[in-house]
Parts: sequence; C-alpha cells; structure tokens
Amino acid sequence: MNTAEARKQPHLTIARSETHDTLRNCVRRSLNDYFNQLDGEPVSELYQMVLAEMEIPLLEKVLEYTRGNQTKAAELLGLNRGTLRKKLKQYGLL
Repeated sequence: MNTAEARKQPHLTIARSETHDTLRNCVRRSLNDYFNQLDGEPVSELYQMVLAEMEIPLLEKVLEYTRGNQTKAAELLGLNRGTLRKKLKQYGLL
C-alpha cells in the first residue's frame, strides 16, 4: 500500500474525553503498564492473553454492528462463518 492509500484507510481510534488515540498506541501503553507492574514476576502465554483482550471486544462490537448476523459479521471480519462460531464459543459469546 502506498502512502496515499494509507492516508485514505480509516484508522481505528480510541475516543477519549480530550483527544483521539490510535488503537496501536493504546495497546502499546497497556503493554508498557503491564510490564511495569510485573515487578520481576514470570509471564507466560502473553500472546494468548493479548489476543483474547483484543478479540472479545472486537467480536462483541462487530456482532452488535451486524445486529447478531453471524454471516455478515464473518464477512466483515474476513473469516469464514465456522471460524467465527468457533471463536464465539471459545470466548463464551455464543
């Protein structure tokens, strides 16, 4: 994707009372906070934890946007419907 195309793409932002921030920056700050709070404690399965923290609200909001239509939700997410249903079951959303 060239620079002009990148500027045209919508950016995910997090609404804050005084400003808008990118989703990427919010994740980066959250991970910084997480690592700062560890105080030397061992960590495992961080990747799965972060994915779950991102996927659950993503799935919830997409289903809300599609009014519960799983076929439309799967299409919007770029997943097949079976994969979407598997993820919904995995997170107790079905």
